[in-house]
Amino acid sequence: MKPLLKKSLLVLAGFAPAQLFACATCYGASDSPMAEGMNWGIFTLMGIIVPVLGTFLAFFIYLIRKSEALAQAAEKIPSDV
Repeated sequence: MKPLLKKSLLVLAGFAPAQLFACATCYGASDSPMAEGMNWGIFTLMGIIVPVLGTFLAFFIYLIRKSEALAQAAEKIPSDV
């Protein structure tokens, strides 16, 4: 076969869905202890990530409100002072 054809087939094989690409945990029984441990790991990471992102969101909301309050206060100050 030509080298270009071999490379093309290899690339196409990489995009083909196959059970060979699944890990043992994903391909195995969903009620196994390994799958349950993986689920608990996901929940633990979500329990850390969600509060951190929530804190960032609360901080940016605080900054937006603070800047709006400063802008309103600046509008109330007379300009001839």
